[in-house]
Amino acid sequence: MPSPRAVIFGCAGADLTPEEAAFFAAADPWGFILFKRNVETPGQVSRLTHALRDAVGRDAPILVDQEGGSVARFRGAPWRRWAPVLNVCDSIKDEATLLEALTLRYRIIALELTAMGVDVNCAPLLDIPQPGSNDVIGVRALGRTPEEVVRRGRAIYDGTLAGGALPVIKHLPGHGRTQVDTHEANSVVDAPRDELEAVDFAPFRTFSDAPIGMTAHIQFTAIDPDRPATQSPIVIEEVIRSDFGFDGLLMTDDLSMNALSGEPAERAVASIEAGCDLALHCNGDLSEMKPVADTLPRLSAAAQERADRAEAMRTLAKSQAESESSDIEALWARHQALVGEELAHA
Repeated sequence: MPSPRAVIFGCAGADLTPEEAAFFAAADPWGFILFKRNVETPGQVSRLTHALRDAVGRDAPILVDQEGGSVARFRGAPWRRWAPVLNVCDSIKDEATLLEALTLRYRIIALELTAMGVDVNCAPLLDIPQPGSNDVIGVRALGRTPEEVVRRGRAIYDGTLAGGALPVIKHLPGHGRTQVDTHEANSVVDAPRDELEAVDFAPFRTFSDAPIGMTAHIQFTAIDPDRPATQSPIVIEEVIRSDFGFDGLLMTDDLSMNALSGEPAERAVASIEAGCDLALHCNGDLSEMKPVADTLPRLSAAAQERADRAEAMRTLAKSQAESESSDIEALWARHQALVGEELAHA
């Protein structure tokens, strides 16, 4: 069987159309990602995840960004409402209590996701916002120092796996200094290399064991003055792969973001040629997805090996979560006791 194509695609709505199903069958993307437009009810999401996997004829990974707070694709009844994670971190002064609360929070999230067939959550976010930076990270951050972010990120990582889902660390090699929202425009960071090493890059070095990482569309002039990290072989090979020692699957942030230039297919190819394993195209627009699929190769041998390791970790996490027969309501009650009812429901 050939390797899947080096791409993750979104779809347009709550149900897979026949045209989308035929396209995905031919394109054979490695995985899929869901957004709010794809979400109505738990039963509907389960049907959609089954349909997506049926289209490609295998147990393709299905991703979502479910951090809680401002970045939550599942929100409103019947799903739980989560406070922004930095609010939780700032409110709980005892670090041991906080770490238990974070582990529980992301374990519950993962259990609810996997029950609907969603088995990869794009968390933890390891970016450290700096004074004066754009608030695109803001209250999504886990703390203000590398030490805080590492401890809390590991709790989120462990909780996600305990709930049966794969975590995705983001945004490599660091998104905390951006002055603009990369969804809207190109972002250039002029900080010197020693500052980047000491702060922005530090958390990512401790997560070299992560199965999947997501890049930042940030241009670091101290490393590569010409290209954003997503499309920079210098950043990917010298910093992420060599310096950080990260050998997990490396996926781009969304290709549709305006920090990148060119047509979607051009953006995708530049990212893969720079060393990313997977291009992420989120908006579900078939007119964009078709040229992306036509242009991108299948996973390279190295990328397929990384994908195999990630999928083996996914299988193990699911198996362990199922064997524990977790009582979500009991976990939720413990989480409420740790953070307080008001913050739990914020």
